[in-house]
Amino acid sequence: MTRAEVAVIGGTGFYSFLDDPEEVVVDTPYGAPSAPIAVGTVAGRSVAFLPRHGLHHDFPPHAIPYRANLWALRSLGVRQVLAPCAVGGLRDEVAPGDVVVPDQLVDRTYRRVPSYVESGAVHLPFGDPYCARLGAAVLAADPGIVHGGTMVVIEGPRFSTRAESRHYADQGWTLINMTGHPEAALAREMRQCYTAIALVTDMDAGAEEGEGVGQAEVFARFQANLERLTTVLGETIARLPDPHGCSCSTWADGLELTYDIPGELS
Repeated sequence: MTRAEVAVIGGTGFYSFLDDPEEVVVDTPYGAPSAPIAVGTVAGRSVAFLPRHGLHHDFPPHAIPYRANLWALRSLGVRQVLAPCAVGGLRDEVAPGDVVVPDQLVDRTYRRVPSYVESGAVHLPFGDPYCARLGAAVLAADPGIVHGGTMVVIEGPRFSTRAESRHYADQGWTLINMTGHPEAALAREMRQCYTAIALVTDMDAGAEEGEGVGQAEVFARFQANLERLTTVLGETIARLPDPHGCSCSTWADGLELTYDIPGELS
């Protein structure tokens, strides 16, 4: 069976950084993942790539099969997940074109299934939602990356009103996004290390004057920075620490989980 150590969940433009990718179709108890998973080699490591929104941007943010995606990656052996994503900026600490490794997350979604837990008492520790060890590897890959900040995840698919955007900024939150939750929490439930790599594509509606953010602007900025993000991913993968012993996994040691983690006893 095809195996992978590391996964990248991102946009379809990242296919080009895999060497000789093999397409793997995975069935999960939660339905099909967003697309078949491409598995190839980067920096001597076996890496899985999964387009978050599907091959042709088939899934809007609120309809992405998040549970299937993380379960499918874990079934291939993935223990570390790098998650590049487009974000809006809320405060002047960041600007369009910046790449940020956030350290906090605020969930403002409401239609998504946020957990594998469907019965019993399993309470996920999530005070620090991102893996600090993975974050350090990303930061070491590019000295221009911004360290820290809170990413608020909204339901989408619409962008925020100007009033909503200003409210989020007033809370001290730095970034706004539509896909970061429940992806990060599900990775933790799968005992995987996970970090977001956030590209600021725009300043959100309440952070600047004018018409506010639009889809074309976001897509164009992301494409313009694809080469930099691809380089960061390659350098990060080459620097990844050994995941064994990380608290992203050990939080469940000694607990009786009420859901299955593929490859492990629940």
